[in-house]
Amino acid sequence: MSELEARVLPEATLARLTQYLRALNALEAQGLERTSSGVLAKEAGVNPSILRKDLSWLGSYGTRGVGYVVRELAEHISRTLGLNQDWKVAILGAGNLGRALSGYAGFTSRGFNVKAILDVDPALIGEPVGALRVEPISELATVVAREEINIAVLAVPGDAAQDLVDSLADLSVRSVLSFAPKPLKVPTGMNLRRVDLSTELQILAYLAVQG
Repeated sequence: MSELEARVLPEATLARLTQYLRALNALEAQGLERTSSGVLAKEAGVNPSILRKDLSWLGSYGTRGVGYVVRELAEHISRTLGLNQDWKVAILGAGNLGRALSGYAGFTSRGFNVKAILDVDPALIGEPVGALRVEPISELATVVAREEINIAVLAVPGDAAQDLVDSLADLSVRSVLSFAPKPLKVPTGMNLRRVDLSTELQILAYLAVQG
């Protein structure tokens, strides 16, 4: 592994790389083969100097006066983000949120394949959710092994989330996206991202009042 590949990128840079990738894909869809840092920054909604600094982490992929090759830069960002790998997702929780997430087209288009949806409610077991059927959470180990799950999404109440994180850790699932409305303890080696919708709404309410 090279020094560049081994480098850990700042979290803010990682978040912006996803914006650049989305912008590059949009530019490619418009038929553009090259773009400048100014155009790409505008499409991504960031300052051009920040964009150039972020891309400097990836090495030299632009040419002064010429700009960036859209497809080449998009592919490099995809490799950096690990999107060239096969990501197989299990959604834990088949309520309204879990069902909505399972049908989100953005997962598949970005290389994340939802392979299973599970729930604890006996009334939901066997129910169709898109091309899937709800499976019992008691079969989590079987599902993880069968589908080679490497990412789990928690769409469950807060009280159930910690036990599921512990179970996923035992099953060597190291990447978890949690919508559970509470902090969770994770073991060393597990990466957990938390999306707290109520917190985001509260921040919007504060900003609206201040504005």
